[in-house]
Amino acid sequence: MSIQKTSKNDPYSALRYKEFNIFLLLRFAMVFGWSMQFIVIEWEVYSLTKNPLSLGIIGLMEVIPAVSMALFAGHIVDQKEKKGLLFKCILGFSVISLGLFLFTWPPFIKDFSKNTILYSIYFFVFLGGLVRAFLGPTIFSLLALIVPKKIYPNAATWSSSVWQISSVLGPAVAGFSINWIGVHWSMSIVLFCSLLALSALTQIETKPIMNPKIGEPIMESLKEGVRFVFNNKTILGALSLDMIAVLFGGAVALLPIFAQDILKVGPEGFGVLRAAPAVGAFLMLIISAYIPFTKNAGMKLLIAIFAFGICIIVFGLSSLFWLSVAALFLSGVFDGISVVIRQTILQLKTPDHMRGRVAAVNSIFVGSSNELGAFESGLTAKLMGTVNAVVFGGTMTLITVFATGAVSPTFRKLDLQKDVEEHEKS
Repeated sequence: MSIQKTSKNDPYSALRYKEFNIFLLLRFAMVFGWSMQFIVIEWEVYSLTKNPLSLGIIGLMEVIPAVSMALFAGHIVDQKEKKGLLFKCILGFSVISLGLFLFTWPPFIKDFSKNTILYSIYFFVFLGGLVRAFLGPTIFSLLALIVPKKIYPNAATWSSSVWQISSVLGPAVAGFSINWIGVHWSMSIVLFCSLLALSALTQIETKPIMNPKIGEPIMESLKEGVRFVFNNKTILGALSLDMIAVLFGGAVALLPIFAQDILKVGPEGFGVLRAAPAVGAFLMLIISAYIPFTKNAGMKLLIAIFAFGICIIVFGLSSLFWLSVAALFLSGVFDGISVVIRQTILQLKTPDHMRGRVAAVNSIFVGSSNELGAFESGLTAKLMGTVNAVVFGGTMTLITVFATGAVSPTFRKLDLQKDVEEHEKS
């Protein structure tokens, strides 16, 4: 890792480290590919079944292994060298993408029944959940080994923004590519992304293991990680708030239904709807690099998630395509603020030797709530209708924000500026 002189207010301080730029490329490729794959598969499954519940089952198939293995994965990440572990994760994702590439290829599946194709897709999604249990904690831990502590906030901002952009840009590209080149060849883009990530990883040096308790009994290790998160009210509050918002505000899981049956805009309109949050996230990348959200972070997080819930309700009620696009654009803006603040909290408040376990708990709280949110959206859409399901989710998000702000005045007053200044002095 090269040593650079960085200004205290330099918005590009983290980008002055070569390995961090490579890390951002790797993270973009993986998140872009993973999120694009999820949407391509959503479109394929809904086209096969025309059942909203099938969209929820996709999320459930990924979240079950991701949650059940998360704590164990966090223990392994804290015990192992990060680069080698990340290589195995990306390799596993490549194998899964290849499998889905084959099971969306008409010549390969021409003799298979619809149920065989459907269950095979669910199986590969399930395997993806296993890989993801290890991938998130590994990437989170590796970031802290690439840049010095004094620029953690800036690095967290760039990393979170890249994650946000790629997580919505991937689905947006998926929508367009389904229309232009079809489901099968869209999966070839996902496979290319995994190979690009593998190539980028070779440019990052092997890092030391920071955990002083190598060989610690697994149950003791897991208890320590969980105990740390639940004893740290700042981390626990941020994770809980974001988890509920994502769980109930996951309207994007129902976008195939809105595109095909409600707004009737087809694959191209689906691509525009998916692109709207990506544009909002890109705007936040620019703003958050120049204007950090560390001052009054708690109140800013509450306001951002409240505004996100409003956008979801507007989207659910809208019957106008461009109003729906605008609502999704603003949801991307406010979700971007939330992600940046949460990741900054985690990077500043987590000790180096516990990053894997804390990231694993984070994946249970927040990462997996995307898939649980997809299941919740699919189930409520089946029970109460698609529009009512989205409005219900947005309303629950608003209630969560009010409840959090009311019962936790300490969280409302959370300010990370002192933590930032302490890291800058170290």
